[in-house]
Amino acid sequence: MTSDNFIDYLLQFDTLNTQQIELIKSLLVIKDYKEGEYFLEAGRVSKEIGFILTGVFRVCYYNNKGEEITRYFLDEGNFMVDLMSYTSGISSTEYVQSVTTSKILTLNKSSMDTLSKTIITWDKIISKITVIALSEKLKKVSLMMPQDAAERYDFFLANFPHLANRVPLQYIASYIGITKSSLSRLRRDISKK
Repeated sequence: MTSDNFIDYLLQFDTLNTQQIELIKSLLVIKDYKEGEYFLEAGRVSKEIGFILTGVFRVCYYNNKGEEITRYFLDEGNFMVDLMSYTSGISSTEYVQSVTTSKILTLNKSSMDTLSKTIITWDKIISKITVIALSEKLKKVSLMMPQDAAERYDFFLANFPHLANRVPLQYIASYIGITKSSLSRLRRDISKK
């Protein structure tokens, strides 16, 4: 994936002329992440928006018992930002961590302001993307809660088959709300069927 993939993504929401496209590309910053590195850490203010070119990230937090909980995963073609932190300037309560070696494009607040002032349809494009991203986030987080562990794992496999072999077991276990050893047992039981 390249910056052209990012432009193609934006063009789903509105038209952009050549000058606008070149301006967007000139403001994009490419960043590489190693496995385990953070795009955003709890306690820090989100100051940039990321678009994943390659790799997988997870959004996680620590509960009141000090246990690490994975809320959801993001992979290629998805945006990353703590929207509340970014728009309000408050500290994030979550971590966004690279699960694999990853490459992203970023736009900082200054670049976003420049695009908003220069491209008439920019805010409309971002608004449409935000609505879709929030809807997807809700689906990823809430659909599994009323299900038992086996159903939640089936849901994960059915909806994110491309992530099953890319994400460490402990993160999948955390996402579906069970321990790593319980997930190992569940996987063994499924393979026996």
